[in-house]
Amino acid sequence: MPRSKSKERMALISVHVPRKMLEELDELVRRGIFPNRSEAIRAALRDLLYKQAFIVSRPQREEELPVPLVRGR
Repeated sequence: MPRSKSKERMALISVHVPRKMLEELDELVRRGIFPNRSEAIRAALRDLLYKQAFIVSRPQREEELPVPLVRGR
C-alpha cells in the first residue's frame, strides 16, 4: 500500500465524476496548481472535512464560514 510523505498508509478509492469536473481537475494539474489528480482530490477532501468539522463544532450560518462551501454538481 502506498505511503504519504508523512509515512501514513494510503488507501485506494474509486469515484465516478462528471467528465467536465475531470477536465477542470486536469486543468488545475496542467497549470501546476497541483502536482497530480490525487493530490488535488486529497486537498479537496481535506477542505471538505475541515469545513464539516467547523460546522459541527460551531453551528452558524453557511455564509459565516471562513471558506465558502462548494456544493456538488
